[in-house]
Amino acid sequence: MTEDDITQHIIDSLGGGHFEVADDNTFFFHGADNKFPFATIVTKDSDFDSASNLNRPGVFRLNVGVGKETFHALFGEQEEAGIDFAALDRLMPHSAYGKMYWVSVINPSAKTFEAVKPLLVEARELMVSRDKAR
Repeated sequence: MTEDDITQHIIDSLGGGHFEVADDNTFFFHGADNKFPFATIVTKDSDFDSASNLNRPGVFRLNVGVGKETFHALFGEQEEAGIDFAALDRLMPHSAYGKMYWVSVINPSAKTFEAVKPLLVEARELMVSRDKAR
């Protein structure tokens, strides 16, 4: 899967939202307020997050904010110390935001992206419900 494939899927299947590109990273929002994205595609390391080694040529990371129950169903109480955050095509806790129930996958294959699709739906629904509760 490419960044464009993933972006197009999110646009096509999760209507009613929009995306913004900033510094070659893509942020997906459920509404027009741009308060907090439900998913992102990040293309390079930053000062606070370099564990994924995104500065490699052709490497990007898809990040998705899921609910606590889903996160624990996927990873249990896994210790971050044993995770290779630079591994390709592996669903894992986000290297910096895992404690906030974000998951990530670097350069997902089509098969791995199929497993991520329901997580994208959940992430968007969570953001919609949080906004309605405000």
